[in-house]
Parts: sequence; C-alpha cells; structure tokens
Amino acid sequence: MSKFSSHFKMDEEDVILYVKEKLDFFEKGAKLRAEEIGDGNINYVFRVWDVNAKTSVVVKQADTLLRSSGRPLDVDRNRIEGEVLMMQEKLAPGLVPKVYQYDPIMCCLVMEDIGDHENLRKALLERKVFLRLADHISTFIVNTLLPTTDLVMDSGMKKDNVKRYVNKDLCKISEDLVFTEPFINYKGRNIVLEENLLFMEKNLYQDKKLILEAGILKHQFMNHPQGLIHGDLHSGSIFVTKQSTKVLDPEFAFYGPIGYDLGNVIGNLFFAWVNAYVTDKSQGANEFIQWIESTIDEIVLLFKEKFIELYKEIVTDVMAKEVGFMEWYLEGILSDTAGFAGLEMIRRVVGDAKVQDITDINKIEDRIRAERMLIKIGKAFIMNRSDFQSGEEYVKEFYRNK
Repeated sequence: MSKFSSHFKMDEEDVILYVKEKLDFFEKGAKLRAEEIGDGNINYVFRVWDVNAKTSVVVKQADTLLRSSGRPLDVDRNRIEGEVLMMQEKLAPGLVPKVYQYDPIMCCLVMEDIGDHENLRKALLERKVFLRLADHISTFIVNTLLPTTDLVMDSGMKKDNVKRYVNKDLCKISEDLVFTEPFINYKGRNIVLEENLLFMEKNLYQDKKLILEAGILKHQFMNHPQGLIHGDLHSGSIFVTKQSTKVLDPEFAFYGPIGYDLGNVIGNLFFAWVNAYVTDKSQGANEFIQWIESTIDEIVLLFKEKFIELYKEIVTDVMAKEVGFMEWYLEGILSDTAGFAGLEMIRRVVGDAKVQDITDINKIEDRIRAERMLIKIGKAFIMNRSDFQSGEEYVKEFYRNK
C-alpha cells in the first residue's frame, strides 16, 4: 500500500517520495531535493527540484491544523484553491501559476515553480517599480470575476457554484480579523503601539459611526455572493517580474463582493506608499512614490475600462443590458472597493496579522506617523466610500492626510 493512501503532514523527504510516486514530471532516477519555503500562517509549501537539471515544481499541502496556531481547519480549502487556480488560468491565462495536479487524499497541489518571480510586497519595500503591474492586475480582477457573476452565468449554475465554494472557516477568519476585531477588540488579539493606543481608542474603538459602517461592510462581505473572488489579494499574494505578474494563494476564495479583491490590492499599495513617504527622502523614493501614485490611479482607471468592455461583450442577463444598469453595478463595485481598502489598511495596523511595510519601520516616530496616516486614510475610505469612483480620489486622500 502506498504511503500516501491517507493524509498526513509531509516533510521534505516525504515530498520527494510523493513527487517520485505521484508525478511523471522528473526524469526517471533524477536526484531530487526539497525545501519548505512557505512563510504564511496556514499551509506548507515545498519547492522540489532536480539538482542536475533546470526542472522544479512547487507542492502546497493543507494540514488539518492551522500552521500558525495549531487549531483545526477544514482541508477543503485546498480543493477550493486548486479548482479556483485552474479556473483563473482559463479566464486570465498567464496570470496565475499552472496547476499540474490536485490530490484530494494528501490535500496538496502540485504547481508551476515561479521562482523567477519575486514577492511584490518585498519588492516594493526595495522601491522597485513594475510598469506592467496595473495592466496585469486589472486584467486579472476583471477577467476572473465578471464571468463568474450571474450577469454572465446561468443563474442556477451560479447558485450551485456558490454552494461549491462555501469556505466557512477562512471566511470566519476574515470576518473576525478584517471586519470586527479592529473596531471591537473582543478577543483581545489586537497589537497596538503604546504611543498610538489613545489615538486608536479615539479613532477606532470609540467611533460609533465608523463601527456602524464597518458592520455594514461586514454584512456586505457575508451576504453578497457577487463573484468568485480571490479573498486575500494582498501584495504578498502577488509575484512579479518586470514583464510578468502571477497571483497566488486563493485559499480564501468564495463567492463575495467583487470590490473586496480590488480594495485589497489598493489598500496594500498604500502600505508601500506610506512606508516610502515617511522613511525615505531620497530621489529614488520620490520616483517610487510618483510611480505608486500613478499605479493606483491607473489600476482604477483600467479596471473601469476593461470592466465596461468585457461587460458589453459577455453579459447575458437581459435586465443587466438595460440602460443605466451597468453604470449602477460598476458604481457599487467601486464604492465597495474603497470601503474594503480602508478596512484592510486599518486591520493591518491594529490587528495581529501585520505587514512588513509597517513593522519594518525602525524609527518609532516614523512608525507612529505611518500608522496614524493609514488609520485616517482608511477611515475616509470607509466613511465616504461612494466618493471614490476614480484613482485620482485615492491620491487626493493620501495628501489630505500626509
């Protein structure tokens, strides 16, 4: 009987045996090595390569226990991730890694190795610019989301898909960490600088109007199965070269509001922007800031243009073709986008799932300033979300709170 006939958490040696037994990818007798390269909180990621050839794969395994805390977590997230990646590859070719195999017993995916790409978050901290990012990420969001809505799909098939991609455990993580705990710290998990504690209490915990709007957005997240969203589209889930962009890790995927993905991308670009603005006065930083301003503006602009073009081409619902419907629908997505961007910015400052863009700021006075900027900007996005219908409005809000 195969060692891999029932689930267990693999280590490097197990993964080498697994690849040899389950895949026809490497040459027979190839000398393989493996390394665990995952740096997330949930799954285990291994790179396996032939030491004598330029061939390699990535194996991503879901365990029954959460990697960070050891608490139980449904392994069906791995099936969702595999199916979603394969669907995304069909809808947005070249913008996700290819999936070679999904194993429902070992709960693992075997995927293309994109080791020639770098993590976008880390690259932005090095003040690198990627001139094709706005084009690629706007294409990814439009092409993977609009076709999964019931404006395009048969409504019965879409309802079946909603059930197929129920992702209750990971949605619960988002419901707590993004929508609830940054405003009502009922689990005591928030981590706030002592120097910013009073600021956070006044601007978050005591702001009842803000808490109401966060609750409304939480309701939108939980009860608006608009499209099959990535669900965790932050800059750490995007890998880049100067010519290529790859979106990874849709393990949080489910049917939710389209603006959640677009808002997460925008919110995470603000982290890199604020980091550069408060810590670096060099000419290189000025050029980087100009690029990130234009990139945020361009992402929103290109999203709108591509959405409208694809909408006119593929929408099948007769009511959605009526005059004014597309404009109403798009306006709602853009309003959601601003609100969700604000929530992402706030939760990464006060919650326990922080980002390097903030934690790597060494001077305490710079970090205090950065966190306060992000909170003020994030609040504006939430409270006035219907006003943010263009990228230019995002840029203006940054400079209103610098």
